Amino acid sequence: MTDAAPRKFSFETVFDEEGGIAYAPPKQKRIFTLDEVTKIRAECFEDGQRSALVVAEQAAAAALQGIAHAAQAALSTLVQIAHDHRVESAELSLACARQIADAALEQFPDAPARAALDALAAEITTGPRLTVRASADLVERFQRTLDEQAQALGMPGQIIVKADPLMPHAAFHFDWGDGRASYDPTVTAARVAQALHNALIAEGMHAEAINPHALPSTINP
Repeated sequence: MTDAAPRKFSFETVFDEEGGIAYAPPKQKRIFTLDEVTKIRAECFEDGQRSALVVAEQAAAAALQGIAHAAQAALSTLVQIAHDHRVESAELSLACARQIADAALEQFPDAPARAALDALAAEITTGPRLTVRASADLVERFQRTLDEQAQALGMPGQIIVKADPLMPHAAFHFDWGDGRASYDPTVTAARVAQALHNALIAEGMHAEAINPHALPSTINP
C-alpha cells in the first residue's frame, strides 16, 4: 500500500479497454473572428440590459405598492377629517340657531303660541273653550295675543290663559277638552340636538366613503 496522494481527475481524453475514445473534453475555441466577437458582446450586453430592467421593474413595483398603501392611509384620514368637519359645522350651526331662537323668544315670547293656535284652529274650535297655561309674567301678553288671533279665526271669547309657575319662558300648554298640545323651548332645543346627533351617527362617514378595496393591492408597471 502506497502513501501517494491521489491524482485529481483532469477531464482529459479517456480511452476505453478497446482503445476507443470514451470521453473527450470539448475543445475550447481560442480564436474568434471580429463578427463572432461583436455578436458575443451584443448578446452579453442584452443579457445585462434584461437583468437591469428586471431589477428596475421590481423596484418600481415596490415603490408603487408603497404609494398605494400610503394613499389608502391618507384617504382614511381624509374621510375622518371630513366627518369631524361636518360634525363641528353642524354643532356650530345648532349653537347659532339656539342663540337666534333665544333672542327671538325674548322679544316675541307669544309667537309660538300664536302659531300653534293657527295650526290647531280646526281642532280647537270643536271644543267649548281653550285653556292655556303659561308663565306668570306672560299671562297678560298671551291673553291679549291669543284673543286677537281667536277673533280673527272666528272663535272669540273661547280662550283663557292661566299662570303656571313651573312653565319656562315662552312655554305654554293648550287644553281644549278633546286634545292637548305643549311647547317648551328647552325641550324642543334638546330634541333638535338629539335628532341632529342621531343623524350624524347614522350617516357616520358614509357621505365621504371611499372604498379602499377599489385601490389595487398590487401595481404592475
